[in-house]
Amino acid sequence: MAVISLGVSLIVVDATIVGVLLPRIVTDLGLTTTDAEWVTSVYALVFAALLIPFGRAGDLFGRRRMFVLGVAVFAAASVGAALASDGSALIGARALQGVGASMVLPTTLSTVNAVFTGRERAVAFGIWGSMISGMAALGPLAGGALATGGGWRWAFGINLPLGAALIAGALWLMPETRQPPPASARRAGARRDVDWLGGLLSTLGLGALVCGIIEGQTYGWWVATRPFSMAGFGWPESGLSPVPVVLALGVVLLAALVVVERSRAAAGRSVLLDLDLFRIPNFRRGNLASALINVGELGLLFVLPLFLLGVHGTNPLEISVAILPLAAGAFLSGGYAGNLANRRGAHRVVQIGMVIEVGAVVALGVTVSASTGGLGLAPWMLLYGLGLGLTSAQLTNVSLADVPQARAGQASGTQSTARQVGAALGIAAIGTVFATSLGHAMTDRLSGSALPPEERAAVARDLRESAGTYGRELHGTPARAAEARAADESLAVATRHAALTTAAILALGLAVSLRLRPSGDHHREESKG
Repeated sequence: MAVISLGVSLIVVDATIVGVLLPRIVTDLGLTTTDAEWVTSVYALVFAALLIPFGRAGDLFGRRRMFVLGVAVFAAASVGAALASDGSALIGARALQGVGASMVLPTTLSTVNAVFTGRERAVAFGIWGSMISGMAALGPLAGGALATGGGWRWAFGINLPLGAALIAGALWLMPETRQPPPASARRAGARRDVDWLGGLLSTLGLGALVCGIIEGQTYGWWVATRPFSMAGFGWPESGLSPVPVVLALGVVLLAALVVVERSRAAAGRSVLLDLDLFRIPNFRRGNLASALINVGELGLLFVLPLFLLGVHGTNPLEISVAILPLAAGAFLSGGYAGNLANRRGAHRVVQIGMVIEVGAVVALGVTVSASTGGLGLAPWMLLYGLGLGLTSAQLTNVSLADVPQARAGQASGTQSTARQVGAALGIAAIGTVFATSLGHAMTDRLSGSALPPEERAAVARDLRESAGTYGRELHGTPARAAEARAADESLAVATRHAALTTAAILALGLAVSLRLRPSGDHHREESKG
């Protein structure tokens, strides 16, 4: 559990560390808002797309082996991120980090599922889940400290020695486990039958969805607002935007994935995504709830640092301290969740946690203003962390409790994929709400100023495309004090809209969680059906 927890910590920290580092990265590398969203979301996107195939590979060829390989890839990619000279290089390195992380996470979850049973299982999942939620929040603190002391590149470079130590620990302490296919599948050669088409469809389908959501504000959601070109292919700056086409392509590719997986399963071939698992009610509902929860967590951790920097000029360490209550709450409640689950039921722990999360985010959205600083956010972040720790610690346990052991590896990969799909879509969706609201709010507040219309439009555009960091430039120019105040107010409005959107998404997750049942109830549901 020590090795597994440290492995999870390493990859989860880098899912959220960029939120605190982002303002400084935007300034140093000259990123646009779209670039910033890609730097943050491409990690979760690649992570999500490859979790299921690497989870299956770990089942067949050894989970410890896949864990060690994943840590090595992750550490090498971190060095690339530390040395990046522009936005494209950093985005590429973050994508490669996602490849390594997708090897690590399902192997840790499958190992926990294979090694622990009975009451120990709830405690083990409590440790695993609290590390996920706690380190997601504590990551920004570590990143802020490193960025403040030596620059943002050190936050990535530190992964090299940490990865080396983790590989040594895994080879020494972590048991090798694997789940061979059933005898009938071995006779049919399923071990060598890799579902390459399923992997390609899932990767391209998820990628198209996230790409469309992120690029909607740049190229227009329906009508094209600027020309688009890539690899010699051009799209005119008139008529239909490429965004709805990309979104529709994503839906078609994911629908094709379902058709391909059903066909392979009917033919007795190995599949990337076992659709029969979704006949288990708690697994189906738990996966949907996991995706919605991650939309909230990663969306908030993307927006709040940008708000604090844009309004207050807060440095990375101070931003981290503002977010620290979230980590404290998650660690406190996550460690207690296992014992509470044994007494009350894991499904009840998840439901209680979701109620707390929704209440905290609604309160944050209602109270945030241009004068709100880190201390003003702290109570709501602590409350949100308490709910997140309860939910994350036991939702995986609930989702996998009724899954047959022989299918646990693939179920673990699917459940982890749901988390990362939520993370990628959350950053894209909440980031889009934030950027769009920021531009509109700034335009409204400058409508009565003495600035010429062209200059008002340029200021609003610069604030939106800089993810709010342009507000600090306005504060640095005394003659633009009015525009600086308008930028602060606009950042508060955008943050409020992003928080309330997050609360609405979490409320959907709460509605889903209310239908979770104690382990074994799915048999009764199926018999009734």
